[in-house]
Amino acid sequence: MLRGMINVKFIAFLAAAALLAGCASRETTSGAAGPETAAPAAQPPAEAEVSAAPSEEVTAESLPSARPGTEEDLIAYAGGDRVFFGFDRYDLTADARAMLKRQAEWLEKNSAVTVTIEGHCDERGTREYNLALGARRAAAVKAYLVALGVDKSRISTISYGKERPAVLGSNEAAWAKNRRAVMVVK
Repeated sequence: MLRGMINVKFIAFLAAAALLAGCASRETTSGAAGPETAAPAAQPPAEAEVSAAPSEEVTAESLPSARPGTEEDLIAYAGGDRVFFGFDRYDLTADARAMLKRQAEWLEKNSAVTVTIEGHCDERGTREYNLALGARRAAAVKAYLVALGVDKSRISTISYGKERPAVLGSNEAAWAKNRRAVMVVK
């Protein structure tokens, strides 16, 4: 009886250890009440420097043939579906404006398509602050597309704040990839 109890306790201990070993830990900034709270970065790193999960990013080369009006067609035509922002910023960089011009041209060619602009932030700062910042990023993209001639009724916006990172990690390379706005074809 005693030997059976020891075996059960030992098995329970091993199961708990395996469970804990499978959990990942992440560094977080505790008590951060403000915005993304580290030194700002000017631009996100080049695509080759940080790789997202294969399912996160689609490139024109990975598409056999894109049907007109699809997300894949947008990526193939415009060269991407996202623009990046600086730390705690929602103003559009020159690279972002160039990408949005190509996206606006694609929207002009596909006049029946509607899109949603998703605003995203990195993991730093509070949930509420990042939801507001993500909304400002999405609104800035929408305003620029409208200024380029896209009908505003074809564009909706949503903020996910820090809730849907494109790249996991607690470093500047990951944070730069997560400070973004993504055009999603409906």
